[in-house]
Amino acid sequence: MKKLTKILSLLLIAAMLLAFAACANTDTNDTTDPTTTADSSSTNPSEISSETLKVPDDFKVGILHISSVAIQSGYTWAHHKGFLEMVSTLGVKESQIVVKDDVPDNDVTKTKQALQEMVDADCDLIFATSYNYMNTVKEFADEYPDVIFSHCSGYLSNDKNFNNYFGRIYEARYLSGIAAGLKMKEDGKKIAGYVAAMNNQNAEVTGGINAFALGIQSVLPDAEVKVKVTGSWYAPEQEGAAAQALIDAGAYVIAQHCDTENPQLKASDGKVFGVGYNTDMTTEATKNSHIIAPIWNWGVYYTEATKAVINGTWKSVNYYGGTKEGLIGLSPLNTAVAAKDTQTAIDAAKAKILDGSLIVFDKGLTKADGSIIDHALTDEEITGKIDYYIKGVSLL
Repeated sequence: MKKLTKILSLLLIAAMLLAFAACANTDTNDTTDPTTTADSSSTNPSEISSETLKVPDDFKVGILHISSVAIQSGYTWAHHKGFLEMVSTLGVKESQIVVKDDVPDNDVTKTKQALQEMVDADCDLIFATSYNYMNTVKEFADEYPDVIFSHCSGYLSNDKNFNNYFGRIYEARYLSGIAAGLKMKEDGKKIAGYVAAMNNQNAEVTGGINAFALGIQSVLPDAEVKVKVTGSWYAPEQEGAAAQALIDAGAYVIAQHCDTENPQLKASDGKVFGVGYNTDMTTEATKNSHIIAPIWNWGVYYTEATKAVINGTWKSVNYYGGTKEGLIGLSPLNTAVAAKDTQTAIDAAKAKILDGSLIVFDKGLTKADGSIIDHALTDEEITGKIDYYIKGVSLL
């Protein structure tokens, strides 16, 4: 596996992130709401500095990624950017971090090797960023009780040294659906496409699809969302092919729950529009097609968790933040392609999410099979029990 030296050059980016960390995340929210604050269960990284925290010289922290940190877009980059934010915010030295990237989460042998190398490097805290690392991380947590393991998504944990972390990304997906729906409405279109890493048995993916569809339907009630499943979290070629199949089936906006920007590149090539994921996917290649993206601000969690470990206050409690905590948000709206008044509509819906008057998965929702959900979904149901599509959503 790659050693720390592989990514030292990337830590030059930390210099650019110093101002970013000092002034709060540039990606934290859409550009019209710079005032999002954290509640008592979450800490704003901009309020922590190395002056208020003493990082022990022998402290080490590691992170495990499914793809390369050199790909500065998408899932792994969102995590790595948050990790770098934590490093610069807390004053952790380069010699105190260990990064393992390009470790397929379905390769148990390579996963074990990477985790073992981090343990052998005396890491006190190890973050594992992909769903399928979960069982292997559990094994290591049981074997090494003095090391804290924090795993992204999934459902396993213990009451000693192993938790999981994720967030209410469905809130941002709902808001991005409003942007997609208004674009479709403006141009007289009714079909959106969604490239999905997993089928409806995975609640994380399925809940996101449903939330996106609900956002669209809030402004375009008779809209449809067609879903194409790749079967892998990271599959660049399949992601592009899935997007093309959706475009061929009439999709006018392409959204995604997968790791790369390939669906957005296909949308641009196909002269339709896109809603990305993880990071801002409005690039030179997609500036004429990409509308907005639900994004993760992982620095919120990485800073909070690392600070707690250093201070000796870390507890094995699962973390589930959202819009209120600044963990999730939206990339800046690409006004060059978005429909008129999109930002106003997003801001209004976001305000309702924050004050609790808009519950994305509220009672009364209709499933694709016609049955009615008679209660507002709980966090437990949202994170682990959504195995159905809502009305208007179907597989391609």
